[in-house]
Amino acid sequence: MDYRVIPGRPYPLGATWDGSGVNFALHAEHATAVELCLFEGGPKRTREVARLRLGERSHHIWHGYLPALQPGQQYGYRVHGPYEPSSGHRFNPNKLLLDPYAKAISGNIRWHDALFGYKVGHHDGDLSFSRTDSARYLPKSVVIDPYFDWEDDHPLRIPYHKSIIYEAHVKGLTYTHPEIPSQLRGTYAAVGHPVMIRHLQELGITAIELMPVHHFVDDRFLQDKGLTNYWGYNSIGYFAPDVRYSSAGGRGGQVREFKEMVKALHKTGIEVILDVVYNHTAEGNEMGATLCFRGVDNKDYYRLTENQRYYMDYTGCGNTLNATVPNTLRMIMDSLRYWILEMHVDGFRFDLAAALARELHDVDRLGSFFDIIHQDPVISQVKLIAEPWDIGEGGYQVGKFPAGWAEWNGKYRDTVRDYWRGADSVIGEFAQRLTGSPDLYFTEYRHPFASINFITAHDGFTLQDLVSYNEKHNEANGENNTDGESHNRSWNCGAEGPTEDAEVLRLRARQKRNFMATLLLSQGVPMFVAGDELGRTQRGNNNAYCHDSKLSWINWQETDTDFLAFTQKLIHFYRRHPVFSRKRWFKGQPIKGVGVEDIAWFEPGGAEMTEESWTSDFAKSLAVYLNGKGLRSVDEEGNPIGDDNFYLLFNAHYDGLDFSVPVERYGGRWMRVIDTSDDLVSEEGIALDGDTVHLVGRTLIVLRQAAQ
Repeated sequence: MDYRVIPGRPYPLGATWDGSGVNFALHAEHATAVELCLFEGGPKRTREVARLRLGERSHHIWHGYLPALQPGQQYGYRVHGPYEPSSGHRFNPNKLLLDPYAKAISGNIRWHDALFGYKVGHHDGDLSFSRTDSARYLPKSVVIDPYFDWEDDHPLRIPYHKSIIYEAHVKGLTYTHPEIPSQLRGTYAAVGHPVMIRHLQELGITAIELMPVHHFVDDRFLQDKGLTNYWGYNSIGYFAPDVRYSSAGGRGGQVREFKEMVKALHKTGIEVILDVVYNHTAEGNEMGATLCFRGVDNKDYYRLTENQRYYMDYTGCGNTLNATVPNTLRMIMDSLRYWILEMHVDGFRFDLAAALARELHDVDRLGSFFDIIHQDPVISQVKLIAEPWDIGEGGYQVGKFPAGWAEWNGKYRDTVRDYWRGADSVIGEFAQRLTGSPDLYFTEYRHPFASINFITAHDGFTLQDLVSYNEKHNEANGENNTDGESHNRSWNCGAEGPTEDAEVLRLRARQKRNFMATLLLSQGVPMFVAGDELGRTQRGNNNAYCHDSKLSWINWQETDTDFLAFTQKLIHFYRRHPVFSRKRWFKGQPIKGVGVEDIAWFEPGGAEMTEESWTSDFAKSLAVYLNGKGLRSVDEEGNPIGDDNFYLLFNAHYDGLDFSVPVERYGGRWMRVIDTSDDLVSEEGIALDGDTVHLVGRTLIVLRQAAQ
């Protein structure tokens, strides 16, 4: 084929097929020359068929147009420039590079010393220069056909206060499901399969939050140990859905398959949120490989120290993307817009988001990254969720993100775990977490749904393990059990790990119900991790990031059907009652025309809580009254939102306790609608016999005020 390069255009960046040919554009400010390399063949054995110099340069963007080139074409770049690590430059044209804007990537890295810009093992380390060609070991960027028939698909825009988030791994969720065809398991098609969608609908969630699907790299050190980067927090392609989860091939099929998944989920009212990793890349520190950004323009893409040979590392992964410079910031924003406009996703959860906020060394919550998102007419309209910390000094920023952002609330997780394991002196903080964490989010521009409440997530114990282990058991990770969090605030209920003790098993089941019920009865947005509703265990491993195995996959053949049924009923109960998902903060003041507070707190004996009650070290029991007439909100048609009145009783003590139901101001006939001691969830409920209700040790009961 006669490959003829004509000038083309500097925008859009990446490889763009227009129906007649392909325009290529690459930003490389400090480069002296750029070569476009075209390949033929499969992902494991490709052949370079052309090496073409891009002779046009506009605004630091190298570009060219190839007539007649078609989707499916594999390509990469070789970028020329100085190799001066001490000055921040690491250009090496012997290293084939992925396009930072690649919409698809054909395969996965085959680790070899040739992938490094320096001579591995050389006495000068990364100051040496490698002349070995890396092309045969690097996957290739792929030109895609962007056309897709979305039919009538449109953004669902489910409000935060009506959202229930289900965190899931594409493969782990689907790989063992017996009703999904074997050739689809572990893929985007499996997530969008009718069998999986039926489970999500019956469960009642409104959004699935997918762990990283941006194309990522398996770490060499993990592969050397026979492990893998299963979680995927090691991105190298911010526009490309990872080919590992594709049943449709790697020449653009993964893009179509991802879109089909989103369309299928949207048709059933389920949003898609992506967990994204814009804080660092898979290239690691100065001793890492040259795969993409480092070879395209190291000084532009990464935060460097004063000695520019080294990288600022706020992430614990060796480098930090430089979101303070225009080109890198533009790439992040272009990536976000691409996933919204072209892939139709509904929001993002930003891994280590505090790293993106760093202007110099301090975390600046009004940094340029947030300013640009806030003014962007596309990105600002989707769900934006921060993991509000990084590992740098001052990196724990829970409650400090700007308007429009929700946050993973780590303090909610810790407090609820502490409360139900019976820790002292947490009852006051527990009340804060139950009411949306106003101590963190109460401002004129934030709301209770700024708090993404969770008790478990991918990182840490599963819910089953939280009630089954006192200690982590990460020996299979190959790090002598030194990795992972050591202070898990867990409690094994009397036996470490698997047991046949019936009493221990009953207590564990009750504790799981306590956790799930607390999560769904708290103000804020509930989130839980896939498999918790089924009793999934990782056998005490709280850091299973490196296991693509039965340890991490959901075992659909062994599920806790009783707890699944409880969770389903609980979620649907929650969705019917807006009093548990308020749009506005509690005021604690009498409601006009009612004379009763929107919220009131009580001791077990029925007296209202005093200051001394909140500060008692040993207090582990309390009750809360929620007035369904005090929501102060309207629905989509402008009609006032109202609900029933509820009385919530919490007993985290190991002994049983009688609670008095206050009758003078809050009186009426009460029905028991939730009881974690016997997995009761019922809209009709069971009428109380008298003015007291007995809670066995470690139990939560919800009463609904019956109509007068």
